[in-house]
Amino acid sequence: MSSPAIERVLRGPSGLGTSGLKPRPQAPADEVPAPEVPAPVLPAPEVSAAETSAPGTSVPEAAVPEVSVPATPAPELPLSAFLVPPSVTSSVPVGVTPTAEGSVAEAPTGGKPRSGDPIPGLYHHPIAEPDPVRVEALSAKLKVWAMEEIELYPPEWEKDFDGFSTGRYMVACHPDAPSVDHLMLAARLMVAENAVDDCYCEDLGGSPIGLGSRLLLAHTALDPLHTTPEYHPGWEASLSSDAPRRAYHSAMEYFTRAATPSQSDRFRHDMARLHLGYLAEAAWDQADHVPEVWEYLAMRQFNNFRPCPTITDTVGGYELPAELHALPAMQRVIALAGNATTIVNDLYSYTKELSSPGLHLNLPVVISEREGVSRKEGYLKAVEVHNDLQRAFEAEAAALAVSCPVPALVRFLRGVAAWVDGNHYWHQTNTYRYTLPDFW
Repeated sequence: MSSPAIERVLRGPSGLGTSGLKPRPQAPADEVPAPEVPAPVLPAPEVSAAETSAPGTSVPEAAVPEVSVPATPAPELPLSAFLVPPSVTSSVPVGVTPTAEGSVAEAPTGGKPRSGDPIPGLYHHPIAEPDPVRVEALSAKLKVWAMEEIELYPPEWEKDFDGFSTGRYMVACHPDAPSVDHLMLAARLMVAENAVDDCYCEDLGGSPIGLGSRLLLAHTALDPLHTTPEYHPGWEASLSSDAPRRAYHSAMEYFTRAATPSQSDRFRHDMARLHLGYLAEAAWDQADHVPEVWEYLAMRQFNNFRPCPTITDTVGGYELPAELHALPAMQRVIALAGNATTIVNDLYSYTKELSSPGLHLNLPVVISEREGVSRKEGYLKAVEVHNDLQRAFEAEAAALAVSCPVPALVRFLRGVAAWVDGNHYWHQTNTYRYTLPDFW
């Protein structure tokens, strides 16, 4: 698959210089935090959406319309409002926002669910609509970054960029972010990850052939190459060679200015996990192999949303200490959250993926192929798999909060739970991208 638009994206824009990024003025020395002062990681709340300094510095971005967006305070609900054992999640009516209970969407009475309905039978927590003022401000800043600062997509792809609704997605997933600048940290990385997925792997000219080389070189935009002076310029120039690398490089620059070294390293590690999952899926595609269900779930534990909720503390303006993040119980909680949210993607994108050429692997398809059941039965069983993962995540998170009631740890668990709920909300309501099959 090729087109002039795809070729422009992979070739890169002209006039961006050796780094591939438009030059940014450097912050005055007295505005850069001294290395020995690790906190605060990010500026205080109550910033205007038009204030364009990257968090942690005073580096200007392109101007956006001035919209005052006050900080959204962190929720003060008890932990049980986010994390509850599965024994109390049976019968909340559809459309009711729960306090402690979740909601299991009922089957429609007239066949296919209406546009924007949750998947019937899917266990989830409904959330309030994201703040529209904050969504608008974030979306405006993000579009300036993507379309002007790094020239990520050609103009003809602007409609799809808007239809992805990244601003609404990130506001829903990070309700305790102190400012739009904090949300921009997550939003840039989300857009960059999608550019890699689209341009390297799937929709916009991607291919499994040669994917390993492309991913490895793109990963150096997140985890820089340390080499000799002779070979460093070649690598540095490569950071501008295509849209995905420009996006990774720029998004990571902003992130590392705001995050602690530990948070940055954590993110790099999770992105390596993601890329490993991409490679496994590509290998199966090249070999025309349908994995066992457990093999598919193993791949999806790596090729999943984990890098997004794992930065919830950076976006929230605090840090979960590395020794708490590394706890086996915390690692299990994060893995379960990533696995559940990724199966949500499999379920909501199922109909969209049916239009892809060949056999597009997702959990319903793999269950159907490997267990010899109909497409409908495979889909409905995948809903049950999600529900089991979601309930396990909630039970394990609640148990960890009780056994280790450190404030930063409890806040982090709340943040991950909020990300899980926001991720479901975005998939459910993004009718530009997703429609549901007629299985009920």
